[in-house]
Amino acid sequence: MTAPLRVLILDDDFRVAQLHQGIVDDHPGFATTEPVRSIAAARDSIRLHRPDLLVADVYLPDGDGIGLVRDAGVDAILISAADDAPTVRRALRSGALGYLVKPFERRALTSLLDRYARYRNLLSGDRPVRQEEVNRALAILHGAGEPVSLSRSATEQLVLAALGDDEASAAEVGERAGISRATAQRHLAALAARSIVEVRLRYGATGRPEHRYAARR
Repeated sequence: MTAPLRVLILDDDFRVAQLHQGIVDDHPGFATTEPVRSIAAARDSIRLHRPDLLVADVYLPDGDGIGLVRDAGVDAILISAADDAPTVRRALRSGALGYLVKPFERRALTSLLDRYARYRNLLSGDRPVRQEEVNRALAILHGAGEPVSLSRSATEQLVLAALGDDEASAAEVGERAGISRATAQRHLAALAARSIVEVRLRYGATGRPEHRYAARR
């Protein structure tokens, strides 16, 4: 089973941190570590838990979340009430992969998590990547080219992220996504019915064909 992406949440308001933690933990393929409320605690948690993704506020009692993102070497999404253009530019210049202005709807964060999971799937491992893969990963991350439909279920989005550019069976998709084969099969069939993925048959030694799935391009 594929391990979930580990997420560290940094916000000095524990109620906000718990709210964001609930959204992330409810989302397939993601799991949070214990939220933290300061830059110092975040640095300690990053060293200890080595999260895949940091979800951080900008203004904190002991420092600036943007500076942390710049220095920490961890993929990051910044969430803040700061809506001025200079702050947003500074956040993106620091290396943040996304910026959400408070208050925001739950689906804004879940959509960004979906895009991040697909981005990570495309650029996984240590293999060389083609320029086309880089372009597609950036387009997915920023919601261009292949925007993620907000009406699509979270599980369907997870299944698509697990499928990526590969051809795979329902069992393989389920293992990558951390869901059962039956669940993956059900969602792949629904996606195929809407022509979002295509079904291919592979014949093995037994003569019984295996259903293989691939995203339509």
